[in-house]
Amino acid sequence: MYRSGAVMAWNVFRFCTALRGLGSIMILLVLGVVGVTYYAVVLTNYGPSLTSGGGFLDVLIALSVLVLFHCLLVMLLWCYFSVVFTDPGSVPPNWRPELDEERGEADPLTTSEFGASPADSGNTRIRFCRKCNQLKPPRCHHCSVCGRCVLKMDHHCVWVVNCVGALNYKYFLLFLFYTFLETTVVTLSLLPQFIAFFSDGEIPGTPGTLATTFLAFVLNLAFALSVLGFLIMHISLVSGNTTTIEAYEKKTSPKWRYDLGRKRNFGQVFGLDKRYWFIPAYSEEDLRRIPALHGLEYPSKPDLDAQE
Repeated sequence: MYRSGAVMAWNVFRFCTALRGLGSIMILLVLGVVGVTYYAVVLTNYGPSLTSGGGFLDVLIALSVLVLFHCLLVMLLWCYFSVVFTDPGSVPPNWRPELDEERGEADPLTTSEFGASPADSGNTRIRFCRKCNQLKPPRCHHCSVCGRCVLKMDHHCVWVVNCVGALNYKYFLLFLFYTFLETTVVTLSLLPQFIAFFSDGEIPGTPGTLATTFLAFVLNLAFALSVLGFLIMHISLVSGNTTTIEAYEKKTSPKWRYDLGRKRNFGQVFGLDKRYWFIPAYSEEDLRRIPALHGLEYPSKPDLDAQE
């Protein structure tokens, strides 16, 4: 039995190590897809249309596609690298809770309840991570890939080589949003060329450019459909003020303590300043007024039992 458990632990460790090593490859893959798409849309199809001497309508369509494509691409890459390089949130050194927020208790925790070793105290009011050997704030979970506790952890995403948590969840949602818009625009703009592949007429271009256009269309269509599913799922999570992990853990719970209503739930992730809703940043006022954006404190319904 011990040997079997040791082998299982070793396999899990190797799996997490492999995910960490996969990071740089995934970034290169994302940049590769962007490069193929850029080549197909800008350099092969719509870029040349601006100087080909075509009609006014053709030039107008090409210009519109190129402007929209570049604007969405800038926002996509801005949000993507914001997720990659933003720490999702870690537990501050020597952090201690004032009360058991997840249980909705109003009685403050006392120094004696922590004891010399919170892990062995048996106090259910204190959340403690045995892997990190530290106290855990509410809605905090341990990531086996990153090897640390992450504030309001949603999941570890191999595409961004990072955990998605309290401090970069908005950036991740915007990345999904702009990715869906960009891939949809590319799919629609390359659709006429894709249909032409199956026509009997002669298609202009070299075999290389035709293959690149075909590949870009298929990739962007696949990403648009898959990202749409993730986007719908996360919109549902935001509306209920929960995370992927919490939705799984609390799936049998009829009530959720942190569900404050759709409007307030939205503000807990995107802030209240409308000027910042569609960019990966927060206003100073929102950071000051909304504690949830820092990942340590969350407003809740004190009249509900989170353990129901």
